[in-house]
Amino acid sequence: MLVLTAIGSVVLVVVGRRIRGRAAATVLSRVFAVVLFGFSVVNLIRELLPSVFNIAGSIPLQLSDVLRFVCAYALWSRRFWAVSLVYYWALSFNVQSLVTPNLHLGAHPVYEFIAYWAPHILVMWTVMLLIWGLGQRPDWRSYRLAILATLIWAIVAFTFNVLAGTNYGFLNATPASPSLLDVMGPWPIYLLVAFVAMFVVWALMTLPWTVRRRISSDLPGTPASPD
Repeated sequence: MLVLTAIGSVVLVVVGRRIRGRAAATVLSRVFAVVLFGFSVVNLIRELLPSVFNIAGSIPLQLSDVLRFVCAYALWSRRFWAVSLVYYWALSFNVQSLVTPNLHLGAHPVYEFIAYWAPHILVMWTVMLLIWGLGQRPDWRSYRLAILATLIWAIVAFTFNVLAGTNYGFLNATPASPSLLDVMGPWPIYLLVAFVAMFVVWALMTLPWTVRRRISSDLPGTPASPD
């Protein structure tokens, strides 16, 4: 699955750069958006069926659940706020899900396998297409927006966890499978460590783009950057 993710990422970056600024770019991103949105809706409907529903996992409160719909909207509209969230969330939380999958196969292993891997891979392909393929660029405003959105999500998910006895976002306990959270201390210490580490990493993810933009603006004949 990781090899497939890498191959698809390279292909989308190459194709995206070749069609950047052309009508074909809009067609590609919107077709991709429809596929991702349709898959996400089908999966959500299945999770809410009475025969499958489980309050601990069927409510779309995982950040990955939210991210799928944000990705679909970002692909369709390329709105600044949506692309910003895709950049930071996909390259942090989604990468964690790819590298250390929290996958437990049950009565329908084939569907459950596909339902886990497909959206995570599609999300990674989304950020590769939008940022490195079609040339969308994050900045410090993107960084601040991502921090605010993440904190709002965490408050909502944590409150639901307390009321319903669930663990969405692993905000109330570490996952059963191995993850980076295991080395960050007990609850609630690992939450503080994880959020501080996340914001530092996100700042480092923002810096190269802003430095590059500033260098470009300093070149002769280049308009000044708003940053």
